[in-house]
Amino acid sequence: MSGEPRVGVEALKARAEVPAREAMRLHPFYRGKIETGLKCRVRDFDDFAIWYSPGVAAPCKAIAADPETVYDHTNKWNTVAVVSDGTRVLGLGDIGPKAGLPVMEGKALLFKYLGGVDAFPLMLDTKDPQRIIEFVLAAQPSFGGINLEDIAQPKCFEILDALREKAEIPVWHDDQQGTATVILAGLINALKVVGKRIGDVGIAFVGAGASNSAAARLIFGRGGDPGRCMIVDSRGILGAHRTDVEAVKDRFAAKWNLCRTTNAEGRRGGIEEALRGMDVVIGCSTPGPGTIKPEWVRAMKPGAIVFACANPIPEIWPWEAAEAGVTVFATGRSDFPNQVNNSLCFPGLFRGALDVRARTITDEMCFAAAESLASSAGSDIRADRILPTMDDWEVFPREAADVGVRAQELGLARTKRSWQDLFDHASRMIRRSRGMTAEAMRRGDIPAAPEA
Repeated sequence: MSGEPRVGVEALKARAEVPAREAMRLHPFYRGKIETGLKCRVRDFDDFAIWYSPGVAAPCKAIAADPETVYDHTNKWNTVAVVSDGTRVLGLGDIGPKAGLPVMEGKALLFKYLGGVDAFPLMLDTKDPQRIIEFVLAAQPSFGGINLEDIAQPKCFEILDALREKAEIPVWHDDQQGTATVILAGLINALKVVGKRIGDVGIAFVGAGASNSAAARLIFGRGGDPGRCMIVDSRGILGAHRTDVEAVKDRFAAKWNLCRTTNAEGRRGGIEEALRGMDVVIGCSTPGPGTIKPEWVRAMKPGAIVFACANPIPEIWPWEAAEAGVTVFATGRSDFPNQVNNSLCFPGLFRGALDVRARTITDEMCFAAAESLASSAGSDIRADRILPTMDDWEVFPREAADVGVRAQELGLARTKRSWQDLFDHASRMIRRSRGMTAEAMRRGDIPAAPEA
């Protein structure tokens, strides 16, 4: 490599180190990223008699007579609990509930700023899936939805399945459904760039955890051919030959199903063998660099697509992928082009689910969100821009409206609202959240941190 490209690479590496350094400086300065605030007027202290005792007894009695009116008298309609036990925190592993709290606060920040949704982090000091299920069911009267986050597999599947069956409000696991939805959206547009069809391509999924298991399910549901695809876990390529997975199929049912439906040719080996002759690689695996090597990528077909979604470091650096001949490259990071990250999905999807009071979130609603997100990129789809960014804020109200309409079509909504009504309401909520933050910064209520 010549000296000039090397300068570019070093600059990219230096930029990649900035977020972590700034996070260590700014987190203790602000001492948290979210707080509660009032949404009703307090003209004087006499108003406390309306908002609290004795006046509050009237709406309490109304709700007791008709529980559905809780959505009219309280903020339940706009609240989400971000629930985690800290057992699989964004590539850091089982670091515990206290260490996972900064992530869940960040999730709540994105919910509010991008979706206008009031979200609250709830870190649980238990790893027992049954206790987590019981906690969420007991807490659901306070919330309009539940976002499960950073819970290790296989219990994350058990928890989600149980709660989707038993809860009266929408529950989803963002590491499964959120990541999978954005991966599908990115793949839809990446395939347009390289001129290939989803049913014709071979896909290597590097990592067989919650994210890639759900991504495979959505991609196959959208027309992908499981037989053409390879899925690699820490012990190699999945397939009918994997007796180790078969032995624990009661606990790892989703993985065993993938063993039986993918890898029609019976290929064996590791990541290197899985990538050979593939059109697409989707990595949700061990953070890199070096998890996916450039020489393995060179063995893919022309027009290769690589999504290296591990956090905080992708499985392969973008400049390595470019040198290896990759046509479309994406990561989960916002500081590189083509961010394939669930932050593009969950704020808008939950906005739509909340606004129609959906009972659950299904794969069909995820398809609606993926199609909405993919179409939001417009006609200007290119190799370095397969999806809009978080700056394209109208993505979120469009996503909300599309999801809300789909929930109604599926018979999962408690209310009926038109697409335009949903879009307008979501737009107002998101503008309000962004405007409140901007005004607080302007007044100095959110102070600027000293320069480093």
